[in-house]
Amino acid sequence: MILDYDDDDGDDDECNFLLYSHKILPSFSLTVDRTTSKSWMRIVPRRSMEEDRNHTSAAMFVLLGLSVEKKVQLILFPIFLGIYLLTLVWNLGLIILIRMDSHLHTPMYFFLSFLSFLDICYSSSTNPRMLSDFLKDEKTVSFIACATQYFLASWMAQTECCLLAAMAYDRYVAIGRPLQYSAIMAPGLCQKMVVGAYASGFLGSLVQTVSCFHLYYCGPNIIPNFYCDITQIISLSCSNPFISQMILLLEASFIGFSSFLVIFLSYGFIAASMLKMSSIKGSAKAFNTCASHLAVVTIFYGTGFSVYLPSSSNHSKKQNKVLSVFYVILIPMLNPLIYSLRNKEIKEALKRVVKMATHLSQ
Repeated sequence: MILDYDDDDGDDDECNFLLYSHKILPSFSLTVDRTTSKSWMRIVPRRSMEEDRNHTSAAMFVLLGLSVEKKVQLILFPIFLGIYLLTLVWNLGLIILIRMDSHLHTPMYFFLSFLSFLDICYSSSTNPRMLSDFLKDEKTVSFIACATQYFLASWMAQTECCLLAAMAYDRYVAIGRPLQYSAIMAPGLCQKMVVGAYASGFLGSLVQTVSCFHLYYCGPNIIPNFYCDITQIISLSCSNPFISQMILLLEASFIGFSSFLVIFLSYGFIAASMLKMSSIKGSAKAFNTCASHLAVVTIFYGTGFSVYLPSSSNHSKKQNKVLSVFYVILIPMLNPLIYSLRNKEIKEALKRVVKMATHLSQ
């Protein structure tokens, strides 16, 4: 690409810049060529200091976000700010309610409190940067910041997979073996299951992050999303991503599909136990105890499969951005509502806490 450029002084000029338009190019040098009578500028890729390696290392990525229109971004900002605040308030409120009311000190609500904590962390790993990008002209993110964001988001998401599997097992024991429920789901086992979920998510996320971000990125550096998504980041690599893709596939299969298998088997045993019940009323009551969890699992895994299963069509890529908003932004807000709206125990606990607070204030 050559541009006409008249320059009066005799010094060779060079400036580095990022070119923003419909397509954002990574790193360039604007160099003045004086081999002819008329000066002209040539845009060439900027070389890194590691010339012997024959590549330029990308120092940052560019997030395209949800829209490139500034007016649309200003409209989206208060909407997503409200969603983020509701996510924090509802999940934190549910955690406080479970801790304050002794009637909710059961394994199911023990797991639910940690699910709410995960949703707070998961939402906070992406929402603040997305909100700040709505107000910026240049939506750049450094290499380290991008890796950190993905590591935290992936850690929370994979931990949630494991925690949902633990909650499914808890529902199976409550329905299939009610007389042994207290002995099986002892506090010590519940704590170990939570620690195991967090440890599995941490190790899985660490493996994914290291396998992805050890690759060389020399441009382009455009991520067509509002957060650092590993599938889109790997596609930008200048080196062969085959090994990283295989590691990602194996790790996702181990955490995601193994957790899904535990959930599937648990609900299979739950269904078998419900069929053995003599009364329809008993079956309906048993179903109500796991309906909220089943809804959360369906939304979480259904959206996740829609986002990450490979698709080559441009239409699907546009749909994936919308699904990513639902998966990353809306699900953490919806989870406490799903567990609370039709849950009589939580409603009664809320009434007790309000009554206690009113009594203390008088």
